[in-house]
Amino acid sequence: MKYFLWAVLLIACSNLYAQNHLLDSLYIHEVEAIKEPAKVLHAEPLYIDLIRDLGARKGEKEWNIGFGITDNKSYDIYNALIEYEWAPIDRLGFEIELPFSFYYPTEQNTLAPQSKLNSLKLATQYTFLVAEKAKTSLAIGYIHEFEMNEFNHYRKETVFTGNIFNPFFVAAKRWGQNFHTLLYSGPLISNHFESQTIHSLWQINSNFHYMIDGTRNFIGIELNKQLQRRDFDMTIRPQMRVGVAENLLIGIVTGIPIKRENERFSTFFRLIYEPKHK
Repeated sequence: MKYFLWAVLLIACSNLYAQNHLLDSLYIHEVEAIKEPAKVLHAEPLYIDLIRDLGARKGEKEWNIGFGITDNKSYDIYNALIEYEWAPIDRLGFEIELPFSFYYPTEQNTLAPQSKLNSLKLATQYTFLVAEKAKTSLAIGYIHEFEMNEFNHYRKETVFTGNIFNPFFVAAKRWGQNFHTLLYSGPLISNHFESQTIHSLWQINSNFHYMIDGTRNFIGIELNKQLQRRDFDMTIRPQMRVGVAENLLIGIVTGIPIKRENERFSTFFRLIYEPKHK
């Protein structure tokens, strides 16, 4: 009897694995079945996300609404963003984003920065390689931000205060059906009109994700690194994405800085809506 129960349990587990494996295969097939143009399914990071899916197909589009809280030493930062991205032709994506920051002091007699719309952010990304057999995609892109003044300075000073130039490179690979890796890297150069100063740093973002069988859900980690002269900063961002409807996803991110000089823990939520396209 004991051996019979073990046999039933093993058969049930194998059937469950086979069912999940089939579901996962069907989801990957749904994305990759259309061969013209070819596209490889990759998990997209939630905090510093891509302009559009790697290997984007004409007509794809997506709305994002984000909200985050960052605990600083003497004040809290509430971040919000509205983002729209679309693919006018195969493999080419565009994005418009409006990121907001609202500051609130946490200590008495502390001066916090003024709340503002940080910038008008315009971006593009082109996937120049889709290797189906290697399950690898490569892309280049560019982000341009028109930095903006605080809300209460609009009447007294100019609205735009500078530019941020950010070319970047993306390399992604899927290992088997569930494991995903992605590298996002490039310089970030800022030029402020008033002081005529130029600041530069290098961003290197490494991503590791595991996509749950038969779903669009995943768990993973995003390592956001910045190099500036002799200074190195990194924030570890554990994250998860959950599908709540056919075209609606929710992403949850926690930020853990390795150095707590000013910024402490943070939390970020992203609501992702993908309208159907033909």
